[in-house]
Amino acid sequence: MTTRWSPSRLGNLEGKRIIVTGATNGVGLGTARALARAGAQVILAVRNLELGAQRAAEIGGDVSVVKLDLADLASVRAFPTLFDGDVDILINNAGVVAQHRAETVDGFESTLGTNFLGPFALTNLLFGRVRSQIINVGSDAHKSATFAFDDPHLRVQKWSAFPAYGRSKLAVMLWGLELDRRLRAAGSPVTSFLTHPGWVASNLSNVSDQRVMAAFHAAVKAAANVLANDIDAGAAPTLYCITEPIPPGSYVGIDSRLGLKGGPTLSGRAAVACDYADAARLWEFAERETGTSLPL
Repeated sequence: MTTRWSPSRLGNLEGKRIIVTGATNGVGLGTARALARAGAQVILAVRNLELGAQRAAEIGGDVSVVKLDLADLASVRAFPTLFDGDVDILINNAGVVAQHRAETVDGFESTLGTNFLGPFALTNLLFGRVRSQIINVGSDAHKSATFAFDDPHLRVQKWSAFPAYGRSKLAVMLWGLELDRRLRAAGSPVTSFLTHPGWVASNLSNVSDQRVMAAFHAAVKAAANVLANDIDAGAAPTLYCITEPIPPGSYVGIDSRLGLKGGPTLSGRAAVACDYADAARLWEFAERETGTSLPL
């Protein structure tokens, strides 16, 4: 009989310092809460400081709140100056499903900017202060995506919410592939992982770039109560990377056929997310866009 994973596997994390981006709601909140309960010092990296303070009070323990807007490179660059010392683990959890096409203040398509380019820059800027792990929250949405290197910000191609989200998560998957390769090649003590939280009901967006999506949104949310993980189960793949002796670079997903609801397990990624040439090309693109590089 196989014993299912549980947060008790975290043990005692006293003395560990962990950053969680996007920690005011959804998977990020579930992740931060579990880490704090295990005794870790948790930094909530959030856009909304007022809501962040509310969440910190609700969570209890050794939790602090630091301003971070991943859609603004000025905020990303400022973030490392807002706290002192090193961190053990950086969890790039924050992500969005946009309701319409928009651009960040830096001119990036907003989904790509928030879900990939912002976290890419943040990781590069913080890397010298990370002792142990970098965990990037991806998604099985990458499996149906392609990345348009000739139109990365979708200024020419038709923009649609879920395809844009899938492309951003494919970018995260390819970034994770190249990040792992570079860390190994440099003999770095830091390891990196990718995760898929499943379908998490609290993360559903009122995306309505098509009328049919708006019409069925209520029904989808109702179905999510049955078919989706709650935020604690959605956090489990991320926490699994911390507790289990899995190979660096692993992709941890959900143990169900459709990857919607279940416990954490090692998972397979699509072939499109295993292309080292595309991963290197994407890395170079991200370096140019953000003006940052990994100090290895």
